[in-house]
Amino acid sequence: MQSAANFPRIWNPSPIGSSSKVQLVNLKQHRKAHALHCLRSEGHEEKLENSSQDKLGVSSVVKEDKHKDIWNLFREAQQNILYLNKQRLAAVEELEKLKNEKVELLERLNQLEAESQIVIKKDKSSLLWELLLRVDSMVLNGLIGTEEASSMRQLVREHQANISEFPLDVLQQGDAQVLAELRQLPNRGKRNGLHVIHICTEMDPLVSVGPLASYITGLSCALQGKGYLVEVILPKYSTLDLDEVEGLREIEADAYSYFNGQLYANRIWNGVVSGVGVTFIQPLYYSSMFSRDKVYGYPDDVDRFAYFSRASLDYIAKSGKQPDVLHIHNWQTAIVGPLFWDVFVNQGLEGTRILLSCQGFDSKCLVPPERLELCGLDPASLHRADRLQDNTNPQMVNILKGGIVYSNKVVIMSSAPSKSIPGLEPTLAVHKEKLFFAPYGLDNSKWDPSIDVYLPQNYSAENLLGKSTCKVELQRQLGLEENGSATIVGCIFSEISGVDLESLKSIIRSRKKNDVQFVIMIMNEDQMIINEMERTQDEIEGGNLKVVTGSNEVVSHLIYAGSDIMVCLNFFQDPLLQVPLKALKYGTVPIELNPQTGYVGTHEQEATTANFINSLFGRMSLDQALDLMKDGRLWKLKIVEAMEKDLCCDVHISAYTSIKSL
Repeated sequence: MQSAANFPRIWNPSPIGSSSKVQLVNLKQHRKAHALHCLRSEGHEEKLENSSQDKLGVSSVVKEDKHKDIWNLFREAQQNILYLNKQRLAAVEELEKLKNEKVELLERLNQLEAESQIVIKKDKSSLLWELLLRVDSMVLNGLIGTEEASSMRQLVREHQANISEFPLDVLQQGDAQVLAELRQLPNRGKRNGLHVIHICTEMDPLVSVGPLASYITGLSCALQGKGYLVEVILPKYSTLDLDEVEGLREIEADAYSYFNGQLYANRIWNGVVSGVGVTFIQPLYYSSMFSRDKVYGYPDDVDRFAYFSRASLDYIAKSGKQPDVLHIHNWQTAIVGPLFWDVFVNQGLEGTRILLSCQGFDSKCLVPPERLELCGLDPASLHRADRLQDNTNPQMVNILKGGIVYSNKVVIMSSAPSKSIPGLEPTLAVHKEKLFFAPYGLDNSKWDPSIDVYLPQNYSAENLLGKSTCKVELQRQLGLEENGSATIVGCIFSEISGVDLESLKSIIRSRKKNDVQFVIMIMNEDQMIINEMERTQDEIEGGNLKVVTGSNEVVSHLIYAGSDIMVCLNFFQDPLLQVPLKALKYGTVPIELNPQTGYVGTHEQEATTANFINSLFGRMSLDQALDLMKDGRLWKLKIVEAMEKDLCCDVHISAYTSIKSL
């Protein structure tokens, strides 16, 4: 039995009195309150936990809603930006339209103003004398020589009957403009020039392997600008860039041509390239002839181009064309000459004549005589010394020789010196009266300062102001002192000999004044030459020599436009770069570093670049050219005349004209 001392201290074993009863009630109430407090605490914690979870859920939902709202706002902003861009583009387009309308309106106003001006007509006698006196002025200021002046006076007198048609506004311009107009007197009122058809194997930008391609395009465009009707016939190579052809159309009817004893069908296509009509001939049976990776370089090249030449003539005869001139090119289409005179001349082409141009002389045109039968020629009648028999290999026939013999005139391009004419010297000597010599013409879509996209400001012979801007821009780009009064001397070459290199360095070193700046462009990658010129650049005080390496089209155009003088190694070197012609076109005077001659024939230089430059500027040294620049008026007159000249086109017009007089 437990003693009282072992009971909990909260228990009182004494008899229950009133005081004890109260304590007992208080104890019960305390225990009850404690139990209620615990229960309430547990429920509160559970509620707090539930409340916390509810709050987290609500927060997550709120965040998700905010995220959606942000993306909605972003998409709405994007839509607003797109809308604003469309509105901006529409506004720009409308502004451009208004600008164009303004330009057209101004042009129309100027035209109406010009038409409304009252021009006092001069009588024929007064105008005649005014022109004759202007010829005197041209002689005195050195624009023309006495011999040309005599011819010009005679020309004015011969055209006295229609001299009143001479445009009076030209009389208010300089002597160079009047001279250019006088030279057109023989053609006045004759806007319909000759009809010329090129039968060739290349044309820029459709198919380009060598210089023939740009020559065809440049010459054709220049001739059409002078009133000629020009078209081109090409093989339809599988590699042609037909995106360059406007209105390409396939002719439904097939054209048949003779080859190897039979007639074969050809599909004919035509369109317009650079404003020139072009016809494509596509063999159907011999479809593989022009469906190859390359234009040239196959064992059957003679057969391929003989087929094309014959097909071109068959097409011309069948279509009823009656061109004044069939212009054929190199050995590839030289066989047109004998084919025309032996087979086609009596097929409605009695008034047509043949002109052959040669960019080079190639021995690949030697073939056995029997191969001539493929296109319908008689080997027995042509295998003769005065016809197609090769001069050095009598067992073979020379296709190019046949072209020379059977053409009425032959134009030899200036890149074909005598050392590259194996075996043809005797033939050229016999037919020397046929020969014309011409430089390559420029592609006027790329090399014309009035439209050149690489220039900061365009200019022309009528307005030379832009040339000064080009000069300053050239100085700025190359780090030269921006001095508008300084003379810039340019030089562009792809190859240079050791002798020429030393001569070039010598003339650079001799100019120690700050009024002359040199710009040399080296287009090849000969590191020895580059190092040599860069050492020279470091030697020149004042930074007046800048050497540019590599082929940079933008800089090269700027050098032609910004230079005053262009030093050429000689006028016959780098025929593909055409440095002298480009210089003349851009109003930059070309001078030779080392003058050379040596072309075939007896009067071959009569219309070449060198002869024209020498007749206009003389055989000047750099010092002489610098002295001539001091006479600003005379310098400008000569520059204007040079810019207006198209040597390549002029030579061909002379050749065409002489053909028609035969």
